[in-house]
Amino acid sequence: MNPILRNILAVLTGIVACLFLNGLLLGLMMKLIATPEGFNPELPSTYSLLTAKHYLSPFVAHAVPSLIGGAIAALLAASRKLSFALVVGVLHLLGGIAAAIMIPAPAWFIVLDLIVAYLPMAWIGGRLAARR
Repeated sequence: MNPILRNILAVLTGIVACLFLNGLLLGLMMKLIATPEGFNPELPSTYSLLTAKHYLSPFVAHAVPSLIGGAIAALLAASRKLSFALVVGVLHLLGGIAAAIMIPAPAWFIVLDLIVAYLPMAWIGGRLAARR
């Protein structure tokens, strides 16, 4: 297969994995850690009811897909495996920035999420996969 096409497909596959896993993990984690009584995601005033444990769900749903999506891109890429893992991380990070703008959350969570959950996890996934 043409290396350029293979690299493009590697990134696309990593992104699709990120999107799928993000939704899956968020749904599963939110069932494990139920939101507090009276919480309504459409009312920003009810976000004060959330505690730190409630932010574990979105963090895991951002970090794990970045790790796995980066690993998939690195495994499938024809060359520059770590670079393509990071491309997946950057694209996933852009989605995280959009979510941070649209969904109310405490500043500490937004900073932690944007700094730790995307690029570092994609880098780790890429490094782990590149060793294979």
